[in-house]
Amino acid sequence: MNSAANPLLENWNTPHGLPPFERIRAEHFAGAFDVAMKAHRAEIDAIAARAEAASFDNTLRDFDRSGRDFARIEMLFSNLCSSESSPELRAAEMELAPRIAAHTSAIYLNQGLFERVQSLHERRATLGLDAEEMRLLERVHLDFVLAGARLAPASRERQARVAERLATLYTQFSQHVLGDEADFQLVLDSEEELAGLPGFVRDAARGAAAQRGMEGRHVIALSRSLMVPFLTYSTRRDLREKLWRAWVSRGEMNASRDTRSIAAEIVALRLELAQLHGFASFADYALQDRMAGTPSAVLALLQRVWSPALERASQDRAALEETARAAGESADIQPWDWRHYAEKVRRERFDIRDDELKPYFQLDRMMEAMFDCAMQLFGVRFQEIAGAPSYHPDVRTFEVRRAGSEELVGVFLSDNFARPSKRGGAWMSLYRQQSRNGGARPGDAVLPIVVNNNNFAKAAAGQPTLLGFDDVRTLFHEFGHGLHGLLSQARFERLSGTNVLRDFVELPSQLFEHWALEPQVLRRHARHVHTGEPIPDALIERLKASRRFNQAYDTVQYVGSALIDIALHRLTTAQGLDIAEFERAQRRELGVPEAVGLMHRLPHFRHLFASDGYAAGYYVYMWAEVLDADAYQAFREAGDIFDAATAARLLKHVYAAGNTVDPRETYRSFRGRDADVQAMLVKRGLMAEPTAAA
Repeated sequence: MNSAANPLLENWNTPHGLPPFERIRAEHFAGAFDVAMKAHRAEIDAIAARAEAASFDNTLRDFDRSGRDFARIEMLFSNLCSSESSPELRAAEMELAPRIAAHTSAIYLNQGLFERVQSLHERRATLGLDAEEMRLLERVHLDFVLAGARLAPASRERQARVAERLATLYTQFSQHVLGDEADFQLVLDSEEELAGLPGFVRDAARGAAAQRGMEGRHVIALSRSLMVPFLTYSTRRDLREKLWRAWVSRGEMNASRDTRSIAAEIVALRLELAQLHGFASFADYALQDRMAGTPSAVLALLQRVWSPALERASQDRAALEETARAAGESADIQPWDWRHYAEKVRRERFDIRDDELKPYFQLDRMMEAMFDCAMQLFGVRFQEIAGAPSYHPDVRTFEVRRAGSEELVGVFLSDNFARPSKRGGAWMSLYRQQSRNGGARPGDAVLPIVVNNNNFAKAAAGQPTLLGFDDVRTLFHEFGHGLHGLLSQARFERLSGTNVLRDFVELPSQLFEHWALEPQVLRRHARHVHTGEPIPDALIERLKASRRFNQAYDTVQYVGSALIDIALHRLTTAQGLDIAEFERAQRRELGVPEAVGLMHRLPHFRHLFASDGYAAGYYVYMWAEVLDADAYQAFREAGDIFDAATAARLLKHVYAAGNTVDPRETYRSFRGRDADVQAMLVKRGLMAEPTAAA
């Protein structure tokens, strides 16, 4: 595959095989996909047509090795569409998304290939496979079954058409929400409009204005790193309401970008897909490949948290009302008021303020902190590469090497700042997956290229970017995902890194957040941006004491969204589905407090409608929180947050294992038992910390 005209089809002779970003244009992708998909199909047809009987090597191993050129182009395309989009890329995405979906369907509906996989699966006990080979066979066989390989011909064809249509709808949904986010801006031109905003919020708003060519002004965009501080500090209740209404109206604020009919069609197609496979609902279909297993298991976990969270939120609201009355302000707490008065209560109870904390949380120092934790836990160091190929000037690129041996582990890209061309939220992705089966010969190591995306508000030119503590947690969270991809030691790409069950994938990320609040980490790295003095112990203690405050608000927002997700995907008919009315009815039935609301409303719920990854699966953050809270106790019990033996088990059984072992087994191997839900309830402040027995 060589073409001087298309850099996507060349060998990338760049540092560590990074894409030659500066040479790539949107128009390159269609032709490159044509070539790569044709080559991939030829590889698959060759495997399926082999005269010799199916063996692990000539079928499963070669299938895992196939399509690498297609994969590298697809990962690059997906990342650019999310991180540095453009009108040209968005047009290409609309054209190519259904073609990519059709290609994937064709691979998994290749009957000759499936017959070979099925033959191996039927004989699996006699093949003499090792544990990882057996795991690959089980996972690939299930992939084919879920993709429709066992269905009757007409149903297989229908599944392929549904997959193509869903790919188009996911792209439309994502682009519509991005359009709403990019278009809205709350411009603040007077001191009256800036009232109450501390310096760091004003600085971030100036930076957002500069990004939009509005030098010297202030803009609040629909990014959490701008929206949350504004709702917290602004004393202009009318502007807080305006911003809040824009935030919750994403996906329905512009008639040309209304997502509600798109979401309804997605739900209907998913239900049809599930029923093709003989399931009553999409939730039943999707959860067969999750740790939870059934919708009832999901509901049992969520309901265990829902009632105490509602009760605690009611108590918290009473405290907010009291604070508002004491200030001579309206005690009718609305959703645009909650964060504002919660901050006042937090100051009163814990004597803690963001403008006191943020000078200690400079972005560069917090990155050093997470790198240092990775070094102490897993023995890897991060060295920045000057002049590496990049798709945006804000991206920083690092080599990851094992301490001592200097063995290269992978490459890490850090893309931290919000911009109009980047979708909202925070996520980890890959430009290349780790394996030992994708080089020139089977067994050759392929090193991962991992990217972390955040949406922090960038400081004005020449100023350091300061983070709130929630931003620090997000930074560590995504880095936990990044380490999961970087430290993988799987033989086969299908089993590597984050290719795990959806309710296990959040364990490495949520677990890594714990180190962000550890005093010994903060004392070393949280230094005042101007004086260089370490954060005072008293401030650390006040920060730790305040962490459980307002947890009921966060819990209700999250669990309410997760419960509505499950309810939506448990539907057994989607005829005439009105997404907005469904959400309203569910809110009434659940008793979602209006002053709290939902973390994600359905018209902008990307987790559900920009892909199928979290559909009937938004609960996974809480499922993983049970695991992460319990897992961190292992370090507490060892008496050292960097205990070498515990870290070695964690690396072996969680961060390096990928999907080579069933997640229940690998967690037991690390912890010595199943996880206990109690640690999560304590962490969220919904249960008192148990006292030691007398």
